[in-house]
Amino acid sequence: MTTAKWNWIWIRICRLALSILLVLSVAAAEAPVGYRREICEHRKGRPMQPTNMYRSRLLAMREQMLIRATLEGPEIYGYILPSTDEHLNQEVAVRDQRLHYLSGFTGNRAVAAVTQGGAAIWLEKRFVQQADGELDCDWQIFLADGNVSIASWLGSQVRMNKRIGADPQLVPHHLWLTWERELAEKFLKLIKINSNLVDMIWGSERPETPKHHVIQVQARDFAGEKWEDKVTELRRRLAHLNCDAMIITSLTEIAYLFNIRGTDIPYTPVVKSFAIVSQKDIFFYVDHGKISLGIDLHLRTDCYNDLCVRIKEYKHIWSDIRTYVQIWRRVLVPAPCVQEPGASEAIYSAVPDNVVVEHISPIIFMRAQKNTEEQEGMRLAHIRDAAAICEAMSNLEARFDTEQWTEEKIKYEVELWLLSQTHAKGLSLRTVIAYGEHSALPYYISNNLTDIEVSDQSLLVIESGVQYLEGTTDMSRTFIFGEPTRDMKRAYTAVLAGILHISDLIFPASVKPSGLDSVVRAKVWHEMTDYPQATGHGIGAYGSVEEPPISVAYGQNNSFHFKQGYFFSSESGYYKRDDYGVRIKNVLEVLDTGKTTTSAEHFLAFQSVTLVPYEPKLIDGTMLSSDEKRMLNRYNAKIRKYIGAELKRLGNMKAFYWMMNKTRHVREYLTEDEYLAAMGGGCHSHHHAQLPLLALTMVMMILVAFIHSKWRL
Repeated sequence: MTTAKWNWIWIRICRLALSILLVLSVAAAEAPVGYRREICEHRKGRPMQPTNMYRSRLLAMREQMLIRATLEGPEIYGYILPSTDEHLNQEVAVRDQRLHYLSGFTGNRAVAAVTQGGAAIWLEKRFVQQADGELDCDWQIFLADGNVSIASWLGSQVRMNKRIGADPQLVPHHLWLTWERELAEKFLKLIKINSNLVDMIWGSERPETPKHHVIQVQARDFAGEKWEDKVTELRRRLAHLNCDAMIITSLTEIAYLFNIRGTDIPYTPVVKSFAIVSQKDIFFYVDHGKISLGIDLHLRTDCYNDLCVRIKEYKHIWSDIRTYVQIWRRVLVPAPCVQEPGASEAIYSAVPDNVVVEHISPIIFMRAQKNTEEQEGMRLAHIRDAAAICEAMSNLEARFDTEQWTEEKIKYEVELWLLSQTHAKGLSLRTVIAYGEHSALPYYISNNLTDIEVSDQSLLVIESGVQYLEGTTDMSRTFIFGEPTRDMKRAYTAVLAGILHISDLIFPASVKPSGLDSVVRAKVWHEMTDYPQATGHGIGAYGSVEEPPISVAYGQNNSFHFKQGYFFSSESGYYKRDDYGVRIKNVLEVLDTGKTTTSAEHFLAFQSVTLVPYEPKLIDGTMLSSDEKRMLNRYNAKIRKYIGAELKRLGNMKAFYWMMNKTRHVREYLTEDEYLAAMGGGCHSHHHAQLPLLALTMVMMILVAFIHSKWRL
């Protein structure tokens, strides 16, 4: 027998031994353990409960895994289901709430995995308590950033060399590649199941698209620019990238590009659609039932030049991609950019490898830099928003002692005032009302299962946002109805100081957003603590509440910079576990100072467009420098000027006086006694209090002696 043949036999033996060891190790390994669900503990070892609605759907899903999936090959033994829709939105329309239909979980930013013997869900920490109350005991709960990955769990549930399915329309291309690699390490294969299995079992019960969801034109007064000019600029940028066309999958980008808005998904005014822009054509893929005569005229659908839009049915995009990629040599498919996940695996794989150009969408940078009308609109939207918060809080404080309040009741009141403002079209995010120990959870969102009573003993965090025709708002404030402890005041003041500093910052344009994070966190770090969320993110003008390319978070090494006309949120927090939390968030506008460095680099500055008063009861003046107090006084003066005028216009004097009380002038310098007390000097004797007077007397005596000696000469 030759040496080569012996080597071949030896390699086969080693591979066989390795496979046996792997099988044994998988069999011996314990199944991953998720979040401990106390509500399910007493059911272990007992007969299965009677079948409920969600358990029936889980069984139907498992049948589909064995039956329907076989149309594309052998059956699948696991199925991955994200909570997103075909455009990778986290907040989705009712007909796209597939994870909710299957499991009963009403939160978002989650991914589920189902096998023949188990079901598990991965979600953010803020949704754990909610999921524990909503999910049947068939489900295991894991943290999205925990130690157990989807691939690890599936590896413990499914034998080697089996297939795991997922709908490629619901998964970002880059995430698909990650899952594919991780599952391959477990000797499992990820395959595309183009017919969504939840839609199969949902059938005729699946809600239809509401007929009243028509597309609205965003007026030029608010958009500030014609859509034709935006398309021309996009084509110029595509030509610079040597691309013949671009597939647009982001709903917020389509809304911005065409100056249209809709109501197809919660919290973001967009239309469910696709678009393709080439150097000669513009295709808009949307349900024809949403098209009105006004939209036809707006998009110039009756002409045939390169600035006329051809409207096609929503599903025709797939056949058009297959057709036009035969003509186009280079097609831009959106890549991930901060909050934007890029194109789905379905879109990416529909374009041949030799044609696809994966690149960040140029629309992201066009949209981020607001024009003059958008800038004015954002400022006006935040004035209306601040007036609404003043009205809500003044009304709440006046009724606080005579009524019983819970988180959900306060949320209802706050949203009522916000949505009553002129040009308010809806909320821009899920309103957060977090009291006491709930305020100590950075990502907590109240619901009927977690609702608690609100008293005057702890801190109340409010986070809200509204979509106005003029712009999008996003703000957080912390209040207290009683008297705060010293620790509460110290925590609040540390958070406030960081917000004051970044709002007053002047810096060279080359500084990256991540480099400014320490400005906000410095005082919080000084207290030997930190907060987990990013300090800031971009925000749209009557668009998405989170918008790339800006992300202020240390450790993120992206190459994007601030530009004049950008708007972004600035957030700081302090969270004392199981006790209380503090959160303050403002939206800042980026300004060009008109000044340059010695190397001709522009100096940029920030100004706060959020004008909601801070809580003076929680401010420890001894922790703020005179400069910081001066910043606070300037901010309060701005509130009195703009919000005072708005509240007078609305005729709400109760809210006006509440605002005036919250924005009283702060003395910028401490007295000697206050300073010494802040420095730990304790009680001071009358003798110490007289030291400045004695020093002044001695100076006067020396001065008199000097003058007398000169006179004698």
